[in-house]
Amino acid sequence: MTKRNYVTIVSGLPRSGTSMMMKAIHAGGIEPIIDHVRRADEDNPKGYYEFEPAKKTKEDPSWLARTPDKVVKMVYRLLYDLPAGYDYRVVFMQRDLTEVLASQRKMLDRSGKGGSAIPDEKMAMLFSSELEKCDHWLAKQANFKVLYINHRDMIHHPQAQCEKINNFLDGGLNVQLMAKTVDPTLYRNRNI
Repeated sequence: MTKRNYVTIVSGLPRSGTSMMMKAIHAGGIEPIIDHVRRADEDNPKGYYEFEPAKKTKEDPSWLARTPDKVVKMVYRLLYDLPAGYDYRVVFMQRDLTEVLASQRKMLDRSGKGGSAIPDEKMAMLFSSELEKCDHWLAKQANFKVLYINHRDMIHHPQAQCEKINNFLDGGLNVQLMAKTVDPTLYRNRNI
């Protein structure tokens, strides 16, 4: 059995496939840290895989003590709040920004919250700039290793992507079970 003495994190923009990746890694054999506060719904019918304390890491990082050999989901902005003293492996989801924005807009509309007043083109530029900044920051962190996975590749070629993830996380995962969790019917906001 593979012992992972690091914190495994799934990250990316909201609506970039982070829940799909959490489900895959869970099926592969790594226990997720989740709290079930946010329930599955029409936008994420297979669940969100979220953990509320991760959002408050800057104020209270004590939850990290129970994370080695487990996986947690954190939006990319929260990666900056992770303390030194731990090693991190980040599976970072990348998705076409027009698809991300379309998915976010539909989710906000369904929840009745309404969308941002910022036009999509400007939001895409902001996200692109923030992601670039995050990539540069991650590359400079000695205690972080990052594997970038493209959302569309995960949908269309799950076996190959899951093999990459298995290698990145030191092996021992059930790649076949991971790949089977990917549901192409949930790829609803496409930019083809």
